[in-house]
Formats: sequence, structure tokens, C-alpha cells
Amino acid sequence: MQMKLKLTVVAALAAVTGVVMAQEAVVKIGHVAPMSGSQAHYGKDNENGVRMAIEDLNAQKIKIGGKTIKFEIAAEDDAADPKQGTAVAQKLCDAKVAGVVGHLNSGTTIPASKIYNTCGIPMVTGAATNPNLTKPGYNTTYRIIANDLALGAGLASYAADTLKLKKVAVIDDRTAYGQGVAEVFAKVAKSKGMEVVDQQFTTDKATDFMAILTAIKAKKPDAVFYGGMDAQAGAMLRQMDQLGLSGVKYFGGDGICTSELIKIAAGTKTLDGVICAEDGSSIAKMPGGTAWKARYDAKYPGQYQIYSPYTYDATFVLVDAMKRSDSTDPKKYLAKITSTNMKGVTANIVFESTGEIKNPSMTLSTYKGGKKSALN
Repeated sequence: MQMKLKLTVVAALAAVTGVVMAQEAVVKIGHVAPMSGSQAHYGKDNENGVRMAIEDLNAQKIKIGGKTIKFEIAAEDDAADPKQGTAVAQKLCDAKVAGVVGHLNSGTTIPASKIYNTCGIPMVTGAATNPNLTKPGYNTTYRIIANDLALGAGLASYAADTLKLKKVAVIDDRTAYGQGVAEVFAKVAKSKGMEVVDQQFTTDKATDFMAILTAIKAKKPDAVFYGGMDAQAGAMLRQMDQLGLSGVKYFGGDGICTSELIKIAAGTKTLDGVICAEDGSSIAKMPGGTAWKARYDAKYPGQYQIYSPYTYDATFVLVDAMKRSDSTDPKKYLAKITSTNMKGVTANIVFESTGEIKNPSMTLSTYKGGKKSALN
């Protein structure tokens, strides 16, 4: 009798467990960024944003399709390399993740977007800014920040209209991002009457810029624009200082607009002349920026760079569409992303039909006294 009672209790517990399991579902959201190499600090920051979003979403006990959803991150490293980027994109497709936040670099995001489109998985980037990303018209591709057209044009306008500079030299790292933003800057600068006295290029792995900078110095520019990332920008600023170019302004897009630049530049005078642009409003002007940043810093002290508020919001964009369609199946919820109207940490997020965010904003910053501060 006692044995039968034990068996009955075990069977009942098993039945209850089975019901609970049947009412829960694990949904994986992919994230891709460089987690190794010289851009790993960007990647870690981006991944932190996704992890924080998933933690907040799971705390809500969201029900979709009658089941309580447990979200999990499927994190991958593309090392800022296009070949590795496409390989991990295919890996996430094969793993049948519900959606992807990423990638960080335009050079990896653009080829990866084709793969996600082929397998029907939506991707939302909070970092890749090259305008060519949305040109193919994939209904799986979305961007929640301004593109390089806004960044390059905004910086050129500030150089010409506000600072009244006359001559500028332009350098880029030949990546999709770096070359793209540099071309926009040069085009707008010329249209505003500035003279582009020299155009040089390097790579996103270079460390020695003395030959390029020496050639540029001979042209006596008022400013140098660099299209690339902070690892090269910091080294370039140190070498400009060595060549006596500390009085020359130094412009760049969001790739250089990081707190890490202060460490890499290592106290050079040229850091005072940096003016950079990043997508969106400053943290203080974001709808939920200040409170969100306080939570981020408590959870990930010293790791904030630029894009984590956007990867946080990008994760919520995917889940918002799932909730509105009552499905975590990409084939069913994908159509709902286009009609997103969501109050995020960074902005009220609404998309154009192209997948670009409506009414993108931009913030200019400088590094006076070794501290980054917004100019607008």
C-alpha cells in the first residue's frame, strides 16, 4: 500500500512537471559582434546590452502562444571579419534562433544580412551604419541608429559652418564603415567650400601612421578626418602629437567616439582636438538613458562604450514583434517589425519601409581635459 502511494505521488509530480514544462518554452536570440581582437571592447559592450535586455524580459514572465517564454542569448564572435561573420550567421540560421541582434561592423553585417534574409531570420543592428546595409530591401534587415550619411554630413557641416575650417585631409581604413563615412564627409565638405588637401588610406589592423601623417603635414590642413575605429585613431593621435600636429582638429564617426579612445590616446594634446559623432542622443537626452546607464554600470562596471543601449533596444524590438503576433516563429512575427512603435531607452522606435529608423538623431562630442562630453 505504501509503495503504491509513493508511486502515485511520483506519477503526480511527474505529471505536474510535464504540464509546467509544456507551458514553458526556450527562445534563443542570437548576438554577433567582435569578441576577440582590437575591437573586443565594443563587442563586449554590445553583448552586455543584449544580456541585460534578456534578463529584464525574463523578469516579466512574458507569455506568447500560451507559453511562458524563457529567452536565452546565442552569442557568437565574428572578430570583425566578414568571412567569420558569414560563417556565424549561417551557424545561427542552422540553430534556428528566433532573431539576431547584430552585427557591429558594417563589413560583417552587410554580407551576413543576405544569409539571414535567405533563412528568413530578422536581424536588428544597433551599430552597423553603412547606408548600403538597407539598399537590397530585405524585409529581414533593420537598423535602430542613424547611418553614415547623417554622421559624415553632420561632421562636415560642423567643420565648415561652425568651426569655419578651410582645409582637411581625409584618411580611412578601407572597411565598409570607414571608407563609407569618410566618403560622405569628403563629399559634403567639398560642397561647403572646404578643400580636401589629401586623401589617404590604411587598414583596420595598422599601428604605424607616420608616413601618412608626414605626407599630410606637408599639406598644412586645419583638420584630419579619420574613418575607422578607436584602436587606430588613438595610435594616430599619439603620432600626430610626435609630428607637431597637436593644433590640428581631428574628426571621426562613432567608431572613434568611445571612452576607450582616452586610454589609447594616452594623454596626448591632440585628444583635445577630437570631435566625433555618434548615432542618437547622448545618454542624458535619451528617454530612459540616465536610469538605464546607472543599472548598466552597476552590472558591468567600466565596460560601457557606445552601442549597448541600442542592442538593448534591438532585443526588445524583436520581442515586441513576437508579442504582437503572439508567436516566436520568425515567419509569423517578422511582418510585425515593420509596424514597430515602441518607446525604447534610446528613442521612440519607428521604422521606415526600408528598415531604417525614422527621425534619427546624432550627437557630437569632444574630449576636452581628457573627458568625453557632448557638444549638442
